[in-house]
Parts: sequence; structure tokens; C-alpha cells
Amino acid sequence: MNTFSTFDPFREIDRVLGSVTRGQAGPGMPMDLYREGDRFVVEVDLPGVDPSTIDIDVDDRSLTIRAERAPRNTEAGQWLTRERPTGTFARQLTLGRGLATDRIDASYADGVLQLVIPVAEEAKPRKIEVAHGGQRTLTAGAGDQEVEQTTGAA
Repeated sequence: MNTFSTFDPFREIDRVLGSVTRGQAGPGMPMDLYREGDRFVVEVDLPGVDPSTIDIDVDDRSLTIRAERAPRNTEAGQWLTRERPTGTFARQLTLGRGLATDRIDASYADGVLQLVIPVAEEAKPRKIEVAHGGQRTLTAGAGDQEVEQTTGAA
């Protein structure tokens, strides 16, 4: 059996570096990222995190999320298995140009942190007016329909 064919060096590097930077194996902050129209939505799993420990910073194009899960105190008992990571977790995302970073909205419910990052107005697609023959034609996109408006000298 050839084990080399299933070896992915990039995945292995990410796994090793991830376990070193997080202090444990596996992802510390699993995340989903998707686009809904003119906004991007980031959902980060942070179960058991006190919302007051969540810290979100934006510096230029870097968005950093930090959160802390405190260890459970078991003075009256003895640990048999302890697999849930505790401590401070961090995740950094590099944001593309054209996002309205001054209008990011964050909410936390049911162990999930949700960030909504709108596309900046100047980055949204738009039509440009073209003058020709004394008339101006403006074509503007309106969903799946196009609207044409012609103006001229009356």
C-alpha cells in the first residue's frame, strides 16, 4: 500500500503549527465563513466561553478574535477524562479590501459568535452613465432586472 499518495504536506504543516500555537491538537475555534448578498458572515464556535471574555480587534486588514474558557474547578472530585480545552483562544483573519470594517456587527448566542461584515458602498458593483448624441442613458442593475432611463433635451 502506498501511503505517500494520501500524505498532504500542507495539511500536516497546518496541523503541527496549529497544535503548537494553540497548545493542543485540533482546531481551537472552528469557523464557517459565507457570503449573503452584500455582506460576509463569520460564525465561530465558542461553547462554554463567557461572553465578557470575547475580544474582537480590527487593525488595517487584520481581524483578531480572542476568547477565554475558564477551567472547571473540581475540588470535590477527581478528573477521569479531561478533553475539553481551556485557556485563551485566538483566531486571526485577513480581510480583503472593499469591506466596511467600521460597520462590523458582532453577536453571541448559544455558544456561537457571529460577525457580519458588510461590503463597503464604494466596492459594490454599479453602472456608469454614458453620454452620447445629446442624450444620457443610465443603466442600473436592479436584481435580475435592468432598468434603463433615457434623458435628453426637451
